[in-house]
Amino acid sequence: MAMPTPMNGMITDAVTQTNVKVLGDAPAMAMGAIYQSLSHSTGILFENAVSSQQQLGIASQAATNQGVIQIYAIAPMAAAVATSKIANSDVPDNMLSLLTTLKATAS
Repeated sequence: MAMPTPMNGMITDAVTQTNVKVLGDAPAMAMGAIYQSLSHSTGILFENAVSSQQQLGIASQAATNQGVIQIYAIAPMAAAVATSKIANSDVPDNMLSLLTTLKATAS
């Protein structure tokens, strides 16, 4: 037990109750900090996901643009010959696989 002091007992009770309140609030404050950190991390996660989707969209648009430029750059007869060669090869299957993969990663 503490040594008797000339201090008023009400003062020591008030200080003791304040200390108990601080100790009682500590778990709630810690959980609040954890929840705030978790929500911030989740927000950054979604920001990165959106950025990745935007970059994938830009890359797919660029690939499509390059394909169209190559199609328009070929003379019509050469394009007909190339189209018939491509139709008889496995390139359409590869292109379909590539398109399926791009769609799967975009969603």
